[in-house]
Parts: sequence; structure tokens; C-alpha cells
Amino acid sequence: MSGSYDCIIVGSGPAGISASLYTLRAGFSTLLISTQDSALRRAERIENYYGFSKGISGEELLREGEEQARRLGAALTFEEVVRVDPFDGIAVHTPNDVYRCGALLLATGARRVRPEIENLEALEGRGVSACAVCDGFFHRGKPVAVLGSGDFAASEARELAPIAASVTILTNGQQPTADFGSLPVVTTPVARLVGQELLQGVELEDGTSLTLSGLFVAMGKASAVDLARAAGILTGPHGITVDAQMQTNIEGIFAAGDCVGGLLQISKAVGEGAVAGMAMIAHLRKASS
Repeated sequence: MSGSYDCIIVGSGPAGISASLYTLRAGFSTLLISTQDSALRRAERIENYYGFSKGISGEELLREGEEQARRLGAALTFEEVVRVDPFDGIAVHTPNDVYRCGALLLATGARRVRPEIENLEALEGRGVSACAVCDGFFHRGKPVAVLGSGDFAASEARELAPIAASVTILTNGQQPTADFGSLPVVTTPVARLVGQELLQGVELEDGTSLTLSGLFVAMGKASAVDLARAAGILTGPHGITVDAQMQTNIEGIFAAGDCVGGLLQISKAVGEGAVAGMAMIAHLRKASS
């Protein structure tokens, strides 16, 4: 399904769908890419959102939003985005396809998977990283590992393979769901990280250990913040950094909803999606004038 669109929106929640209603009605082709993995989808009843006197389930709200976007002409694909390349005509990579666009919105929420492993938090920034593109250079010629079992982990491993002396996949007890090629895959759970000032390695629950210079955490799916950091988009302590028009530091790339921090509510996400949608329209019109 790879191709080019005026707009690509990563995420089909309230922020993403809201933005798409504006871009579509303005006549711009719009692709929504979603994994459909949302905490909102598991909400039994939402009673604090305008217009639903009897409440509505998260599943129903999301389904209605996606159908509304489809009715206006949106293309939807259910894939995981593993990388964003802002220097290739804004290219969005999934495990099997590459999509290009003139304006991109990151709206995948704020979900972040951090396993409870002893010393993991203490060694973040001291050998433990969440971005292979950002930090892989510091471990060139040294042994590293990727903590994860899916496509996100496989994408990080591919970034590291040409740089590091070796790359080991640590699934932390999960069965691999991605193709890691010839890279060694260890499914034994990680008991603890070893090191004080800097990471020195990991100790597994079976008592074996592995010497490492770097550990790259890529559990679950890449969040909007993960994608942003790897693409050189500025982030802060609460999420992706945006201006009043929801634009990031890279022209043509926008972010909205929970991934930018602040009040984590549907009403805020819908409003920010509307602002982002209008800003995307203005950007595309300016680019074509």
C-alpha cells in the first residue's frame, strides 16, 4: 500500500481523527496509520466528553471517529510505524512499506513501555538508551543489546548492526514476534543491569550474564516520543515540543494529543488535533503557492 499523500497522520485516536476531518474537507489526501492499540479503546464508559448525555464506550467512540474519517475519504492502514525520516520528503516507515507526505502529524498518545528491571532507571543515559539513531554512535565497535521482541526492537537492531561489534536481542521472557535475521535472540528474563557509573552488562534470571556497552529499550511499539527523538524532533520532560500551531522544530511535522503532554483528556486531544489540522493545511498551501 506504499505511496504518497498530502498528509499522513500516525494515530487514529481523537487528535489524529480530529486533524483528518480538517485536512480531508480541505481537499488534501490523508492517510491514517494506526495499530489500534489504545488505552481509550479499553475504556468502558466515557461520561466527561461533550455531546454524549448517556456516555459512550472508548471502543465505540474510536470506531465512530474512524468511520467518519473514512466517509470523508481517508485511507486507513493498520500497521506499526517504526521510523520517521524527515529528510526524505518526510518518509514514514512501517515494517513492510514506506509512505511519503508533505505534512505529518504524530498523534499516537503517550504510551511508553518500561520494564521493571533492577538498575534500569538508574542507568538511563549511562548506557541505557531509548533511541538507536540518537545514541548508537557512542557504542561503535562495542557489544550492545536491544530489549524487546517485536518490530520496534527489530528496527532498532537494524540501526545498530552496522555500528556495534555485536547486537543481541533480549526479549525479557517474551516470544519474538519479529524477524531478527541472524542476530542472537535470548528469551530468558533479565534479572538486573550491572554497573554503577556506566552500564557494564546484564544478569539473566538463570544466572548467566552478558557484557554490554549499551542497552536499547524497545519494548512494545514505538511511541510518538520514540519516533520524534529518532527523527531529531525536540522533546521535553512531558512529551514532544510544539509551538502554538502544534508544529515541531521540523517544518511540516506536527504533534498533538497526549504525546505533547499537558491535560490527558479527549477534549484537549480533539482541540489540538483541530489546530494541527488547520496548520497542516496552511503549510501545504504555502508549499504549493
